[in-house]
Amino acid sequence: MKHVYVARQPVLDRESNICAYEVLYRDSHQTNKIDNDRFASAAVVSSVLNQFGTKRILGDKRAFVKIDEKFLLNDIIFSVPKEFFVFSIFSNVKMSEKIVERIEQLHKKGYILGIDNIQLTQEVLEERYSTVLNFISYFKLFIEENEELQECIKRLHAKDIKVIGVKIEDEESFEYAKYLQCDAFEGYYFAKPKIIENAQYNPTRMAVLRLYNMLMEDRNIDEAADEFEKNPEITVQLLQFINSAAFSFRKKISSIHHVIVLIGRIQLAKWLMLMIYSKSVSSSFETSPLMLMVKNRTELMERILKEIRPDARSNMLGEAYMVGVLSLMDTLFSMPLEEILQNINVSDEVKDALLYDKGLFGEIYKVVRSTEHMDINTIVDFEMKYRLAPNKIKDIIMSSIEEVAKLENPSENEA
Repeated sequence: MKHVYVARQPVLDRESNICAYEVLYRDSHQTNKIDNDRFASAAVVSSVLNQFGTKRILGDKRAFVKIDEKFLLNDIIFSVPKEFFVFSIFSNVKMSEKIVERIEQLHKKGYILGIDNIQLTQEVLEERYSTVLNFISYFKLFIEENEELQECIKRLHAKDIKVIGVKIEDEESFEYAKYLQCDAFEGYYFAKPKIIENAQYNPTRMAVLRLYNMLMEDRNIDEAADEFEKNPEITVQLLQFINSAAFSFRKKISSIHHVIVLIGRIQLAKWLMLMIYSKSVSSSFETSPLMLMVKNRTELMERILKEIRPDARSNMLGEAYMVGVLSLMDTLFSMPLEEILQNINVSDEVKDALLYDKGLFGEIYKVVRSTEHMDINTIVDFEMKYRLAPNKIKDIIMSSIEEVAKLENPSENEA
């Protein structure tokens, strides 16, 4: 198995906060899953635990890991630390007497178990799962519009079983899953733009864009600092952001003038753009799923560029970063990306990459999106074109996940 790839799929609660992850692990020969399901389960656990460490990759979240009958019955399962994982049993596993006994045994030992990705009906719930409902903590369900599913969810809730709606890819399916009283949701619906005709720019976010343009236009420091002073809520938020434990400054930064002198206008502009993806630009620093996704994209854009262009200069790396940070602006502003880019001072190369996947940045951006949905063919084609070593993209993905985890779990970085 020459090419292996890992990704995290977020699981979000009803307030759209990340409450867990599903760890995906696939190879280049099987685009949907690794052919040997038992190996896939062991590979996920081994990769997360041994190579990278759970705290570095998951923070305080659990990881859902798919398991089949063979892995479930193998005693190696008891070597896996129970505090980090939810074992999500494939829906095609038959609830034989031996399987039920093992599920009960794991439950008594404190392991968390779930049923993975199932189209649930009253008949299936009664005939297949009635014997294990007291030992199962999660059901991951495909969401369909029918009254029977609603009754199934009520029955699961009566057993204190949490329901996760899966394949939630847009606002409509998210709202319906909420209506069904799902407890959590899996999918990148939060990253899909909901374009609103004649939408108005958020004044605070527009101020951020003006400040960004000023920094990139190389105005003098005092002029830039004065503009920040006209927007105190942004200044406070930005200072909280860069003084958080996610960044390792030895001394606390107390003013925008200090920031510009210490780190430079380009780095400040980059952080300013990242900051507006946080849940609120006018309150205390708080990460959001969208912000973490953007941070992951910026890390991947820069790291992949460095790999294929080791001599890339800072301005080129900065453009790669901007492709990542601007890529979800349409979601943030509820406006077409093309319209937003008309108001931002970026190069034609950045615009072409974002709008048309053109140029080197466009190629990398396409690969970055492919890593999110495990489009293995696109990734492998890119690796072959640029003669990257096997597993190089996987290594870059894992390094990026680790970097994003620092932002997601800042307390873990405090000395």
